[in-house]
Amino acid sequence: MQVEELVIGMAGKGGDGVVTAGDVLASGAASEGLNCFMLKSFGPQIRGGESSCRIRISTEQITSQGDRIDILVVLSWEDYAKFAAEFVLKDGVVVLCEEKDEYLTKGIPVDERSLSTLYRIPFIQITKEKVGSQLVKNMVLIGILCGLFGFSKEAMVRGIAKKFGRKKETMELNLKGLNAGYEYAVGLKKTDPIEFSYVPSRPNMILDGNEAIAYGALYAGCRFFAGYPITPASEIMEWLSRELPKFDGVMVQAEDEIAAAGMCIGASFAGVKAMTATSGPGLSLMSEMIGLSSMAEIPLVIVDVQRVGPATGIPTKSEQSDLQQALYGTHGDANRVVLAPSDVEDCFDVTVEAFYISEKYQLPVIILSDQFIGHRKESIKMVELMEHNGFTKRFERIHPSIEELKDYKRYRFTEAGVSPMSSPGIKGGQYTAVGIEHDEYGCVVSTADNHESMNKKRFDKCHRIREEFHFIRKYGPEDAPLGVIAWGSSKGAVKEAVLRANEEGIKVSALVPQIIHPLPFKKFEEFFRPLKKAIIVELSYSAQFLKYLRSHFHLPFEQITCKRSGAKALSVEEVLTQIHKAAE
Repeated sequence: MQVEELVIGMAGKGGDGVVTAGDVLASGAASEGLNCFMLKSFGPQIRGGESSCRIRISTEQITSQGDRIDILVVLSWEDYAKFAAEFVLKDGVVVLCEEKDEYLTKGIPVDERSLSTLYRIPFIQITKEKVGSQLVKNMVLIGILCGLFGFSKEAMVRGIAKKFGRKKETMELNLKGLNAGYEYAVGLKKTDPIEFSYVPSRPNMILDGNEAIAYGALYAGCRFFAGYPITPASEIMEWLSRELPKFDGVMVQAEDEIAAAGMCIGASFAGVKAMTATSGPGLSLMSEMIGLSSMAEIPLVIVDVQRVGPATGIPTKSEQSDLQQALYGTHGDANRVVLAPSDVEDCFDVTVEAFYISEKYQLPVIILSDQFIGHRKESIKMVELMEHNGFTKRFERIHPSIEELKDYKRYRFTEAGVSPMSSPGIKGGQYTAVGIEHDEYGCVVSTADNHESMNKKRFDKCHRIREEFHFIRKYGPEDAPLGVIAWGSSKGAVKEAVLRANEEGIKVSALVPQIIHPLPFKKFEEFFRPLKKAIIVELSYSAQFLKYLRSHFHLPFEQITCKRSGAKALSVEEVLTQIHKAAE
């Protein structure tokens, strides 16, 4: 049976290298022009321990991880059990597992009625005898997938080179593992029906969301980054630590998140575009600096890669439960903008736009990503990344004119709503930038009238941003009586579910905003107009997004909440089931 799409699940214990195997498989497939979507999943520990990954590979465009597994590879059944709830197996699933797994004495924890073929592979023995090192058991696995199912071995060599090309000995060892696995599979009697078939085309690029954010920051002109390591945001700092110095930029690992945000405000005050990245607990610590950035009108970009909370929660898994903190966290009436990328490609666009808004309107902008986007890999067409959305405009800070510097009022009330911002070294442009309330010159003033006027100045920016930016994605017919509203990483599953429902003849549409605050009211109201029912989708136990919508809109239609806690990716089937129920 020739197929043009496969979903492969892999699970193993720490050291088995299933995530590395997934990286190689995805990179190799993308080098053949195939579309890939790869999810990683770990136990609650931050380093070491069990891990799994799921890769969807297709000749067609894909927007989600795929709901059901076609091929399951298990290097440790004991550790697979920890991820079993995340793997829904397709009827006719093909399973490959270690031949001498002690857990097998208890039986395979897979419903035999859905099992098509079971291959008991001596991964350990092959690796010992053919390679001489157990470290590359995962590459033996890749070689066997090539030999059994029709993936290109040459493409996997490219995937290995991308991962290990800088280390000659490691590269050679991994290639030996790949060849050993391939030779074993060629000699194996194939008893399953799956044969992956495709025509190679122009290579795609493989990125994860954290890398795309780092790329976007660099493109937007960011030249200073300060941060404190935290899962699942650390890769942004690691990437920028390598790349920023090549562009005369600076990366500082701060002593904590408060210091990191403070350093970024200092750099921005000095005239350098600056960004920090963190996750929920770190954003809590930064809340005081959000207030300072808002009050002092100093541009600041903060990335929050959400994880399961509260407190330490489950640091290695995803949730959409920092929404309220991003919208409201800090003291006083502190204005800010909140943007939410909805896929890996969006991470690039939204980051460029975050710098644009922050620099133009001189206020903090929070990018609300999550672990699901941050750690997943997607194939991307490079040309589209730079051109198709038109989100790649950069904004360079406007300094005061010579005339304005004769009597420089840093916080002058202007028609445009924003005051030209001086930088240290500009003669006549000296001013005091502090968190205390001030007048147009930046001098301390504590009167109620002045505070009211300055609050109005800071919050009026929202109206202008709302008019200028309406990042909305819509799917389905314009006049559908049934709607789905979601945000962030829920988009992939929602889009696929809505398009499938449309094919079934159900008139349903979807709306996914990328700008969460300030909300583009007109776009929402246009979407609401034909609705009789709407499903609000989110990974938040307390339905934070639904409550947020209710705080801004009357919502004159029946509201159906499709919400749950995180730690497991939203599936197309979950959304489609809700659509079917609502359409009855």
